Amino acid sequence: MIRNARVQQCAIKVFAKCLRPDIEYKTLGITYQTTCREVVQSLLNKYRMRHRDPNLFYLTMEVTIRRAGIRTVIVLDEDSRPAVLQSCHPKGDSKFSLQTKNGGLVKIYDSVLMPGSKYKSLLISEFTTVDELIQILLNCYNSKERVEQFSLYEVCERQEYQRKLHPDDCPLQVQKTWTPGLNTHFLLRRNLDYRLRRSKIQWTPELPSIPCSSRQSIAQTETVTTYPDYQNYFYI
Repeated sequence: MIRNARVQQCAIKVFAKCLRPDIEYKTLGITYQTTCREVVQSLLNKYRMRHRDPNLFYLTMEVTIRRAGIRTVIVLDEDSRPAVLQSCHPKGDSKFSLQTKNGGLVKIYDSVLMPGSKYKSLLISEFTTVDELIQILLNCYNSKERVEQFSLYEVCERQEYQRKLHPDDCPLQVQKTWTPGLNTHFLLRRNLDYRLRRSKIQWTPELPSIPCSSRQSIAQTETVTTYPDYQNYFYI
C-alpha cells in the first residue's frame, strides 16, 4: 500500500505571481516523490521560461492552525516533497508559494551559438555553476546540443589573457573578483575535445596566458559595472 501511495499522483496549488503579474496560481499534478526543485522546473517549463535560472526560485509553505488562529510560513529546501508535506495537514490548511532570491547579471558573448548574436545578459544566482549557465544559454536558442560541447572562458582584453573556467565554478562569484576597468567578460567557446571531458579525463583548471583572440570575433566590451540586485527581471 505504501508503494502504491508513492507513485499515486495528487494535486498541489502553487501561487506564482513572481513569474508574471497575471499568474495567480498553477495547479500541478505531482507524485509523493516529486521534489521542490522539480516543481520549480515544471512551472518554468509550463510558462515557457526555461531561460530563467531555476536557482533563483524556491517554495514556501504556509500552514494554518485554525483552532489557534496561527499561520506559519516555512521555507522549503529543494529536496523537500510538497505532496508529502501537504498530506500531513487537513485539506485547505496549507498553501505553497513560489518565491525569488536575489541574483546578479552576467554578460556572456555567445556568437558560437548564434552568429548574429553579440551577447546575452542573464540574471543568475550566486551559486549557479558554469554548466548550469551554459544549459540556460542553450535553452535560449532551443538548442539540443550538449552542455559538454562548450566551455566558458574568463577573458581580459586589457591584460590579454583568457582562462577556462571549471564546470563547477560559479560565474557570478567569479565576476565579483574582477577589477573595474579591465574590460573582463565571459566568452562561450565550443569544445573540440568534449568527448574526452565526458570520459572524465583529468581537468586542467587554468590555461597558460595566451593572446586574447576575442577582438577578432566580438566588439570591444564596455567597462565592467557593478549591477544592483534584481529580483523579478531577466535580460536577453
